[in-house]
Amino acid sequence: MATASYEKIEKNPAYQELVRKRSSFGWTLSATMLIIYFGFILLVGYAPKTLGIPLGTGVMTVGIPVGLVVIISAFVLTGIYVLRANSEYDALVRKIVEDAK
Repeated sequence: MATASYEKIEKNPAYQELVRKRSSFGWTLSATMLIIYFGFILLVGYAPKTLGIPLGTGVMTVGIPVGLVVIISAFVLTGIYVLRANSEYDALVRKIVEDAK
């Protein structure tokens, strides 16, 4: 009986749309984070002096804010995913559950 429910859900166009949208958006956000992260790593590897440029008269260098941007971007991208999941994906999930009953 449960197998029939799973098959019914998998054939539902709303489910297929959910899987497609969520997968596509997830890969886009993952690629964005990888570009940011590996861009930072490449900058560290190939232009370390750029990150060592002092900002002002203190001990702060360019590398510190750039590193913080990398970390903060992970939180921002996660927030973007959560907002989209709550606004768009949850509605699709509710529709799929209603159709499965």
